[in-house]
Amino acid sequence: MLVLAYLLGSIPSAVWIGKKYYGVDIREHGSKNAGTTNMLRVLGKRAAIPVFVLDFFKGFAAVSLLSLMRYDPEITSAWLINLKILAVFAAVLGHIFPIFADFKGGKGVATLVGAVTGIYPQIILLCFGVWALVFMISHYVSLASMTAGCCFPMFVIIYSSSEWSRNHDISFTFILFSIVVAGLLLWSHRKNIERLKAGTESKIYIWGKPKDEK
Repeated sequence: MLVLAYLLGSIPSAVWIGKKYYGVDIREHGSKNAGTTNMLRVLGKRAAIPVFVLDFFKGFAAVSLLSLMRYDPEITSAWLINLKILAVFAAVLGHIFPIFADFKGGKGVATLVGAVTGIYPQIILLCFGVWALVFMISHYVSLASMTAGCCFPMFVIIYSSSEWSRNHDISFTFILFSIVVAGLLLWSHRKNIERLKAGTESKIYIWGKPKDEK
């Protein structure tokens, strides 16, 4: 199952769509990242939307397939969560180092979001709300992603002690996982952090760039 999760994560949607429909290897343009944001910058919304959808659902599928193991009497609910967490790592690792694209992929944010949605969708909705708010204010996808990622462990901890979690037990392993994810997101965006500090990070405007924006 974990090998399958890695193979699903390795599907290089940005690379394949860029080459097939636009004659472009997205890894040679823009930020050279094979992900939704770079597709949006280089090729526009029509190219970016299917990339995000495919990257999201390959992560979701990688984790959801493990739900079949709940029918195994030897697999407890706690172990199932642990296995799903491993599947998240396997899918994201596949996206970052895809076997089908010379091990040169993207940052894995969309795949990570899809995979975690397969475990606790309510928490991801909260993180998406943070992402959308920061993006609408700043127009920086990187800043929105890092902020939502840092809020992820906070939301997990809040849910673990809430009324909601009485019927949806959040294990310590998942709390630790959320902290690791936040750290990895910051690490994977270290170049973006440098550009944000220098004021050279590119902004993205979904509905067009304002006339007074340089």
